[in-house]
This record gives sequence, structure tokens and C-alpha cells, in this order.
Amino acid sequence: MKKASNKRALAVALSALAVLTAACSGGGGGGTAKSDDGGKKEGPVTLNIFSNFSIAQPPSPDNPVTKEFEKRTNTKLNITWVSDTVFNDKLNVLLASGDLPDMIRLPDTTVPQFLTMVKQGAFWDLSPYLKDYKNLMDSPKSMWDNSKINGKNYVVPIVRPIEGGTTFFIRKDWIDKLGLKMPTTLDELYQVMKVFKEKEPDGKKGTFGYTMRTNDQIEFIYTGASSKWKVKDGGLVDINFMPEMRESILYRKKLFDEQLIPPDYSVMKNEEWVDLATSGRVGITTETIEAMWRWTYDQWKRDSKVNWEPIVSLAAGAGPFQQQNSGFIGVFAIPKSVPEAKMRKILSLLDYGASEEGSTLSQYGIEGVHYKKEDGFFVTNEQAVKDNLGTGSFGKLFMKHDPYMYAYAPGMPKEIFEKNKKIIDAKAKISVPRPEIGLVSETNNKLGADYNKKLADLKTQIIMGKAGIEAWDKMVADLKQDANYQKIIQEMNAAYKERLAAK
Repeated sequence: MKKASNKRALAVALSALAVLTAACSGGGGGGTAKSDDGGKKEGPVTLNIFSNFSIAQPPSPDNPVTKEFEKRTNTKLNITWVSDTVFNDKLNVLLASGDLPDMIRLPDTTVPQFLTMVKQGAFWDLSPYLKDYKNLMDSPKSMWDNSKINGKNYVVPIVRPIEGGTTFFIRKDWIDKLGLKMPTTLDELYQVMKVFKEKEPDGKKGTFGYTMRTNDQIEFIYTGASSKWKVKDGGLVDINFMPEMRESILYRKKLFDEQLIPPDYSVMKNEEWVDLATSGRVGITTETIEAMWRWTYDQWKRDSKVNWEPIVSLAAGAGPFQQQNSGFIGVFAIPKSVPEAKMRKILSLLDYGASEEGSTLSQYGIEGVHYKKEDGFFVTNEQAVKDNLGTGSFGKLFMKHDPYMYAYAPGMPKEIFEKNKKIIDAKAKISVPRPEIGLVSETNNKLGADYNKKLADLKTQIIMGKAGIEAWDKMVADLKQDANYQKIIQEMNAAYKERLAAK
């Protein structure tokens, strides 16, 4: 057994080494290339990039869009694409190795190992340079403010819209078929779920009301907060201590008790939620607008009547609510081992990616190859799908700030895009910002994950009837007396007030 264990350990180590080698090999680029007239001109700069992807397959090294980016920016891009499912593990191995590529993607600025390395001077402070890159600077100021570390920009955020993220969707064709009204409150949503389960509009046995995908949205609707933290009286409060959190747990328990949600929701994978929704066995789920289009497009091949309609807002104790996004889905950092000239070249590459031309190349590809424009609208083809374009690949690297990016997906008709834009505009009027983005608590870095898991596990146990609501009351009471948990709250508030003072 010991030999087998050692072999497994060796295999893991070799796998990690292979990832690191792919990320860091290629040398530091540049050089010269002879021109036709016998003189010399600057050759392409080799850039080694560690990034992520969230589609089935990442772009290949000979992808035509990669080659086009290289041509337009005079670079040679050695991109190590790592799947979202294993990205954080691979990132930790990479940071621990100390052998870093030229540009590294991180989920945010609060990664403990990254913060330690910043303090040690291992990454460029980009603050003095960013003003020279207009396209990057066109992104919202709040995005740059929320990604600062001690008032300085050590990272370039990977921009996304502030509005239009995950929201509730409902089968509007079911609503119409059953003569129901679109729900505007969680109580009305519950009543609709009951009818969906009873009537089985698609004729599928075992129909549920709601997939329970991202069911923490219910917590946010009850508390009126976009995350665990809510601004109150000039400071941050933990919504787990709010009475509305207790109500949100009991609401979900009611859904479970009445079999309006899948009984095994807590262990379901994303593809299982998708299958429930696209097979006609559920009428309510959550998703982003552009991702929901991909579901619908596939479902239309089997049933052209399907109509998933986004719900602008749902109200509970805190009134109509919509969650606001952070404005970015990750950040890029440049190690100090990269020479200044190459660091500037990386910023130029990202700046081009944030331009109208670069963002179009990232999302839609090459005109005539991947898309055509009709009445100012991008109409993509099958080649765009084949070459893995869009927000799940190149969009993880290059993107212009576009408030309506989440309203569009490849292949979407213009009329649906225009309707989605109106949905996002309506959300923007009531959306609530996330105040904790970029704030650091050292105690939370050490202990926060364990506390969050205990809280989440207990919520699930209560919802599924394995524990009573009194267990939640006890948990809340204990945390109010827990020195470490209270220290997290104190440190988060100190960081929040420090940010306010710096503005």
C-alpha cells in the first residue's frame, strides 16, 4: 500500500510540474527579425500567460484568433489554459513554486499567498503606469478602487458588467399556459412552484418548481444584501446575524418539505441542474442572461415553444432586490521579475484587448470568418463555436467594458438582445453594490473558509430536516461570543472604513 501511495504522490508531483513547465517555458521574449530591405526590425515579444477557461475545450495554440492577436500586437502568446474546475489548485502550486510566468490570472486580490508576495515586492505596482493605457482606464472607477491593495494597483481587473449577473428565470410559456401571473415576490414564486409541480406543464412526471441552483440568492433577497456583508449605519454587518436570514432558511425548508425542489439538490452538479431545466422537469432556475440563451438555444431543438423569461426582481422583507456584480471576474498580476519594458508590453496587450477592435476580436472573432454584421449586430456562425470564442475563453483575457455584455450570446437574434438590454436597465435601477470586494481580513484568510462551511452545512441540514431551526439560533448565539469570528467582523469593518477614508 505504501508503494502505491508513493506512486500516486509521484504522479501528482509530475502532473503539477508539467503544468508549471507549460506556464513558464518559452523564455522572455523579443529579439529581432530581419526586414526585406536588409535592416532589422523588432520581432514579436514572447509572453507567457497563465489563465483559465470555462468552456468544453480551450483555444488551441494555432487558433486563428490567437494568431490574429499576435499579429496585431507583435507578440507570441504562450497561454497555459487551465479549467475553472482545477484552477485554484494549479494557481496555488504555481505561486508556491516561485517560478512565475509573465502574467498570472488570480480570482481576486485577496488570495493570501499572493498578498504575502505583494508585501515581499514580488509583483509590479502598476499605479504609475496605468494612466498611459486609455482603454483600460475607460473601465468603471469602482472596479479599479475595489481591486487596490493598500491604495495601489498591483493588478489589472478582468472587466465584466456591474449589472446583469445571475438572476431568476421562469418558464414564461408555462405561466401563460396555466393562466398565472409573473411573480414579483418570493411568496408569489412559491405559489407558482406549487402549480408547476401539480400541473406538470410539459407532461413530465416528477416535475419540480425550482432547481435550487445558487439558492443563496434567496438569502440575498430576504436581507437586501448582495453578499455576506451589508452596509448599515456606516459599517458592515454580517447578514447571518439578521433575522431575515433565519426566514430565508425556513422558506427553503418549506420548498424542500413540499417537494418543490430536488431532494438531492445539495449534492447536484451544475450539469444536473441544467438537465433538469432543459428536459422540461423544472420551471424556475437561476443563471446569467447570456448563459441562459445557450440553454434555450439547445432546448429549442426539441421544443420551439420554450420561453425562459428573466425576472427583473423579487421582493421579500427588504423589498424589491437585485444583486450587483463586482465589475470583474478575476485579475491579472505581473511579477517583478518581468523587465519594465516587457511589463509595459503586457499592459499594451491588455489595453488593445480592452479596445473596441480587440474586444470584438475576443468575443466574435474575425469578420468574414466567424461573423458578419447586420444592422450593426454581430451574427456569428458555427466556426465561432468551433474556434471556442467568447467570454469563456478569450473573454477571460481581453474585454472592453460593456454594460450589456451579459445580454448577448453567440447566435442570439437582435430582438432578444434588445429585450435583454431592457431587463438589465431595469435591474440597474434597484441593484445593490457589494461592499466587501477587495477588503482583507487576516483572520478571515486563516479561518473564514471553515466558518463559512459550517454555516452553509447547517443551513442545508435544516432545509433537509436533519436539524431544527433552533440549531441555527444556537449557531448565531455562539458566533456572537466567538472571539475569532468577531475579529473577522472587526477587521472587515476596519478595512471598509480605511477604504472610505481614502476616497
